[in-house]
Amino acid sequence: MIENILPAGVASAELLAYPEDLRPHPAEEHLIAKSVEKRRRDFIGARHCARLALEQLGEPPVAIGKGERGAPVWPRGIVGSLTHCDGYRAAALGHKLRFRSIGIDAEPHAALPDGVLDSVSLRQERQWLRANDSELHLDRLLFCAKEATYKAWFPLTTRWLGFEEAHITFDIEDSTATSGHGSFHSGLLVPGQTVDGGVPLHSFDGRWRIADGYILTAIAHI
Repeated sequence: MIENILPAGVASAELLAYPEDLRPHPAEEHLIAKSVEKRRRDFIGARHCARLALEQLGEPPVAIGKGERGAPVWPRGIVGSLTHCDGYRAAALGHKLRFRSIGIDAEPHAALPDGVLDSVSLRQERQWLRANDSELHLDRLLFCAKEATYKAWFPLTTRWLGFEEAHITFDIEDSTATSGHGSFHSGLLVPGQTVDGGVPLHSFDGRWRIADGYILTAIAHI
C-alpha cells in the first residue's frame, strides 16, 4: 500500500503478517533486550522492512541503529523513515543525493480517542474537520500527517516540532466510507534552519491513502 503514495526513487517495504521466525539483526539485539514483546515485534518488523528497501536501492542490508529521540541511524548517503501500528510495519528509504528527507506514518483507520484532537490540532484544522462531511476518520488522518511531518523535519533540524507548529491542509482526490487518497501540505510555523546549512524549511508536501483499515501518509522532500 505504501508504495502507492511514494514517488519514483523511494524504495519501500511493508509487513502485515508477522513471520514467527523473524529475528533482529545481531547488532540490533541490545537495543531491544529489555523490551516487551510488542515493542520487539514492531522494532524487528520495521527494520526488516528497512533492509528490504536498502536492497532495492542496491545497498547492503546492514544493522540500523537508534539515535537521538529514537530516530533510526541510516547508512551514509541514505535517508528514510520507519512506521508501525497494530498489524502493520513499513519503511521507506531513498538516496540522499535525490531526497533531503523522508517521513512516513501509519495509523489504524479509526477515530482519535476522546480529548486527543484538541491537543494535536490547530483551530483552523478543527474548523476544516467540522466543515467536511466525509465518512473517513479525518481526525486520525490529520494526526497521521502531523507524525509524517515530524519525521521529515527532525533529521534535517534535530529539533522538536510540536503539533501546533505545523498547519496541515488536505486535498481529497477520491473517497468512500472506508477508503480514499489525496495530498496534503504541511506549512511550518517555526523557523526551519537545518543542521546541514541547506535551504531552510518552510513546508512539506505529501500524499495520503486510506485502505484495508489503515491510514498511510508519506513525505519525500527534495
